[in-house]
Amino acid sequence: MLKPRFLLSLVAFTVLAGAASAEEKLYEIKKTEPKVAVGARGAVSVTIAAKSGWHLNAEAPISLALTAPAGVTVTKTKLGRSDLAASTEQSARFDVPFEASEAGAKVLAVEARFVLCQAQACKPVKETLSLNIDVAAAAPAPTKAAKKPKAKKG
Repeated sequence: MLKPRFLLSLVAFTVLAGAASAEEKLYEIKKTEPKVAVGARGAVSVTIAAKSGWHLNAEAPISLALTAPAGVTVTKTKLGRSDLAASTEQSARFDVPFEASEAGAKVLAVEARFVLCQAQACKPVKETLSLNIDVAAAAPAPTKAAKKPKAKKG
């Protein structure tokens, strides 16, 4: 259950929203975009980092909703606070495991939801981003060298 202070902060933000400059970014999202081979498992990483005196709200939900393209399978399509690989007041990181079954440039669609706060207000954020995954064709299986016939002793 959300605490009354948090709810008041959300209402206060609605009133104060115009105070922040549209040019000023209150957070940064960092991502990794791996290269893997067909049949390989990999992971993408999404880190949300607060900036400019803001912090991530520890009481509010934080989540990633994932839409995998054909040829890529993710373990879970919805990640929440319990799935965080690392979390502090200033940043939170999700590591998203996947398996690639088809070669090509793949794009994993992600919708991140989180709440940023400062002393006077909180701001719910919804950010849509794309994670590029480069899937290379699987390496050919090694062939066994033909056995040389044994020389006859004679």
